[in-house]
Amino acid sequence: MIKAKVRLRPIVSKINLPTVLKTTILPGDSKERLFIATQVGEIFYIRDGVIRTFLDIRPRIIKLGASGGGYDERGLLGLAFHPEFYYNGLFYLHYSVAGTQGPGALSKSFSPDPCDPKTLNLRWINRETQYDHMDTVEEWILPSNGQPQKRRTLLNLRRPFSNHNGVNSLNFSPETGKLVLTTGDGGSGYDPFNLSQNDMEIAGKIIEIDVDKNTFNQNPPVVTRFNELPVPIQETLTVIAKGVRNIPGISFQRFYNQYIKYVGNVGQDLVESIFSFGPNKPIPVPQLVQAFLMKSEADQAEFINFGWRAWEGVFPTPIVRGCSANPTLDENTIAYYNEAIKTSVRRLQPVTSYFHKDPRPDKFGGTALTGVQAYMGTRIPALTGSVVFTDLARKEESQSPARGVLAYTRIRTDCKLNDFSVIETDYNFGSQSAYYVSLGTNLNQTKLFLGSYGSMKVTDLNQGTIFEIVP
Repeated sequence: MIKAKVRLRPIVSKINLPTVLKTTILPGDSKERLFIATQVGEIFYIRDGVIRTFLDIRPRIIKLGASGGGYDERGLLGLAFHPEFYYNGLFYLHYSVAGTQGPGALSKSFSPDPCDPKTLNLRWINRETQYDHMDTVEEWILPSNGQPQKRRTLLNLRRPFSNHNGVNSLNFSPETGKLVLTTGDGGSGYDPFNLSQNDMEIAGKIIEIDVDKNTFNQNPPVVTRFNELPVPIQETLTVIAKGVRNIPGISFQRFYNQYIKYVGNVGQDLVESIFSFGPNKPIPVPQLVQAFLMKSEADQAEFINFGWRAWEGVFPTPIVRGCSANPTLDENTIAYYNEAIKTSVRRLQPVTSYFHKDPRPDKFGGTALTGVQAYMGTRIPALTGSVVFTDLARKEESQSPARGVLAYTRIRTDCKLNDFSVIETDYNFGSQSAYYVSLGTNLNQTKLFLGSYGSMKVTDLNQGTIFEIVP
């Protein structure tokens, strides 16, 4: 692949963890403005080089970083503007709700044991008491000459663990005009309850929400499964895909009169993967529920399945252990052999994958995929028509302080697995760590924006910088 080199042009600094970067045109305005949503609950926008507050919901956000040494995957996770935002002022939020902290679904960390069936068939029981927190998806409105205010709640979701809640989790589909919600598998590790493959579970899915339908329910019940939702809410939902571990958003690339969709599935211990798919047939939730009640399976011929938890990218999900006889080597055991066989022919193959360990000189060892965006601009010719992605930080032990990675790939015409190339950057972060935590674009995908942060802790504040990626 062509070597690409870019510059990082700082736009704003000393900002909290940026989870979402996207642009829109404010009502009455004439230019696109860059909006920045932070994990702690702030939403800013930039006008004439000045950062301004659009909305601050920090009191609504669950207390972050109280456990886990300050690391947290909850908070303000999604922001999306209605396609008609300029006229109707509607926008949408996904966040973890204050005051909903629970004990968690398991009392200790989980790892499957292929020799112990009990670990392969766990069930999430006592869900009303054994959960970590609640997430909500809400519709807000920016009234003319007024302050943003909540309009209604679309979903209330109970989550089993603190991690894998999605990030940049709300986007509007230019194909259907519907709101797309990407939900992680619920967390822990290895998806203990196999929620991502269960058709009734909301976790581990890509879901479309028809926001033009009024459900007449201002306070939906807190649920974990589709069949627990009132019928009017079920009728607003379709499911695009399952087998999701955790997705940092979805990107749409126009191709003649159709759209190619790109998503990245964050890996467990081995590999990070980027997937693409074209026209597909989402399944209406009422159809899924009906099949469940009839103890049958809904037609899934064109249904997208990323394969998790049985598959991690192109590999059957492994348990990776160090070799006691040779510390330089690893032992890999298939975690879910029977499930891997069952889902082998139904799962979607990735466009590309990159590894947590990679000895090749022009590659890198990754940590976690944090952003995937199609780029349709021409100012960086090497990247035109490609898929750009970010990884949190290189995993090489010699890399100190931490540095994120920017890279790109393309779809092969023969649909086979493609290679990827690291994008060289020229910015000098000095002695400060630089984790790449988010990737964004403008409305016509001709600009790219990068969010970096100087710490892995949500409790370490004001260490973020937003860049535009330029030639």
